[in-house]
Amino acid sequence: MYAIVDIAGQQFKVEKGAQIFVNRLAAEEGSSIDFDKVLLTDNDGSVKVGAPYVEGASVKATVMEHCKADKVIVFHKIRRKGMTKKNGHRQYLTKIQIEEIA
Repeated sequence: MYAIVDIAGQQFKVEKGAQIFVNRLAAEEGSSIDFDKVLLTDNDGSVKVGAPYVEGASVKATVMEHCKADKVIVFHKIRRKGMTKKNGHRQYLTKIQIEEIA
């Protein structure tokens, strides 16, 4: 069984026991979170598609940790002008584990 869930403006395919990284959530480590914006569920071939969300469906997850992603280097250069600009970015993430799809 899997589901497609809208978490913080992004869509994720989740299964029971899966661990995923999402944008930083305002929840403490070890706490439980319920996601009600379920777009699709599949239970051994029986697919339910929401319009826009599946009624009565929810996903329960546990916050494992808060962390940062790998650094992304942004480099701009204009040739023949001597202009270069280098910038780095690390996204704040939350690691969650899916406990139940109901």
